[in-house]
Amino acid sequence: MEQNISKFSRVSQIIHDYNFDKSKLIPILQAVQNEYKYLPEEVLVFVASALNISTARVYGVATFFAYFALEPKGKHIIKVCDGTACHVKRSEEIINSVRSKLQLKDNEKNSKDMLFALETVSCLGACGLAPVLVVDEKVYSQTTTDTVLQIIDDIREQEIKEQSIAEGK
Repeated sequence: MEQNISKFSRVSQIIHDYNFDKSKLIPILQAVQNEYKYLPEEVLVFVASALNISTARVYGVATFFAYFALEPKGKHIIKVCDGTACHVKRSEEIINSVRSKLQLKDNEKNSKDMLFALETVSCLGACGLAPVLVVDEKVYSQTTTDTVLQIIDDIREQEIKEQSIAEGK
C-alpha cells in the first residue's frame, strides 16, 4: 500500500494543486503527461478515482486529444510538419531521413534507446517558414535533411556529455 502511495505521490500533488476539481481534467492530464512523458494506464485509473469520475471519461479525454500519449515517448520529441506548404517543400524527405537515422521501422515512433520520438503533424502554423520542425519545443525553419540530421547528432553528443558528467567521468 505504501509503495502505491509513493508511486502516485506526484500525481496526487498535481490533483491537489487543482483542488480535486474534475472540471480541470485536461490541465491535470497535461501536468501528469509533463511528469511522465505519457499517460500510463494505472495513472489514468488513479486520476479517475481521485477525482471521483469514471475511468471511461478520463480515457475519453486522453484519447480524444492528439496531444496526449498513452504510450511512452522518447526523451526528445521531433515534430515534423507535413502540412501543404511543408509537404510541397519536401518535408517527406526530412521525415524519411529522420526515420532512417533513428532506424525506425514501419510504424515505430521511438528510437530503440528511447532518446527520440518522431511525430508527423498536420500543421505547425508556420507555413511561411516551411519546411518546419520542432524539437523539444524549439522551432527550426526552412530545414533540410542535413539540418535535421545535424540536430539529432548534436542532441546525442549533448546527451553523452551529460551522461559522462553524471557518471563522474
